[in-house]
Amino acid sequence: MTSSSDSVSLAAEGFRSVFSSSPSIVALAPGRINLIGEHTDYNDGFVLPAAINVSVKVAGKRRPDDTLVVHAALFKAEAHTSLKKLSPVRENTWMNYIAGVAAMLQQRGVHVPGADLYVEGDVPLGAGLSSSAALEVAAAHALLTLAEATLPAEDIALLCQKAEHTFPGVKCGIMDQFISALGKKNHALFVDCRSLAYDLVPIPPGVRFVVCNTNVKRELASSEYNRRRADCATGAAVIAKRVPAVKALRDVTSAQLSEFHATLDPVVFRRCRHVVTEDERVLASIDALRRNDLSEFGKLMYQSHFSLKNDYEVSCQELDAIVDICAEEEGVFGARMTGAGFGGCAICMVQSKYASCVADRLAAEYPQRTGLQPTVYVCSIEDGVRVHRV
Repeated sequence: MTSSSDSVSLAAEGFRSVFSSSPSIVALAPGRINLIGEHTDYNDGFVLPAAINVSVKVAGKRRPDDTLVVHAALFKAEAHTSLKKLSPVRENTWMNYIAGVAAMLQQRGVHVPGADLYVEGDVPLGAGLSSSAALEVAAAHALLTLAEATLPAEDIALLCQKAEHTFPGVKCGIMDQFISALGKKNHALFVDCRSLAYDLVPIPPGVRFVVCNTNVKRELASSEYNRRRADCATGAAVIAKRVPAVKALRDVTSAQLSEFHATLDPVVFRRCRHVVTEDERVLASIDALRRNDLSEFGKLMYQSHFSLKNDYEVSCQELDAIVDICAEEEGVFGARMTGAGFGGCAICMVQSKYASCVADRLAAEYPQRTGLQPTVYVCSIEDGVRVHRV
């Protein structure tokens, strides 16, 4: 992982090598880990993400015409589009994330200028660390800066979410865009996914997060994700018939849910139980962090993983292996899968002085247990999006 200044220099150099001129700005938007609160966002629940020291960089410079020319080192491809007729494309589909952001900015009344953009980054693609939101947020800030315009950070996050819904057609929640836009160094961000109220929660000093990518291809993730959403909606609808105040699973307590054990389909009940207890764990985890009780926070991480494994059934043997390896290491407070599941990453909260030992053990032992090579990152908690003038 490179420093912020090095990242700006590398992105600027990449721009020069492609466009034979210097960029005027470089926007960096971070990837994220979700400390706890998985599959709660689309149930109007609570999440606790944090921005980490990997990012997508967009270097840019205005053009004299109305064209966006984008060279994406991330995808080893180049694409261009007219700002006068922005619409989703079927080739170079990564361009939809940038074109979608430009279209949403136009809808907000921003005069988006023609621009040359160079995109690179070290957020691993498809690993559950939110490379797509980082790309959107970086692109939005780059285009806004080139347009000499500003919007509130919350508005930019919502605009990027709408872009992802509209152009790539991914019905994502708001968490990823929010943390990439609003993250703060050494803090997690508590987000209420219904009201979009948020609060910064300090991460106690002396801890690091080890992130381990299973490098499993998540072939089932999309269809199974949609099935889980449907199960949750079904459960909430059944409960709402007897408890009219319930609009989503966020409104259900564990005590209320237990009354529907015999009413709900057993699978639907387990899906609901994960979401309801996960919301409760998020609130408990914030309290633990504010009390500097890292042991309690770690227990909640393990409980979250087991709930995701047993009730929500979105873990896999590779994610379980990472959690098991971490649990055996000295200095570890807790570990859990993060992201949609069926692959992607697991995270581990560990005392800083033991972080490299955990990373080394994962690199050595994960292949023995799974036959796969992991990608391991020792992460710090960083600020959200930043724009540098070059």
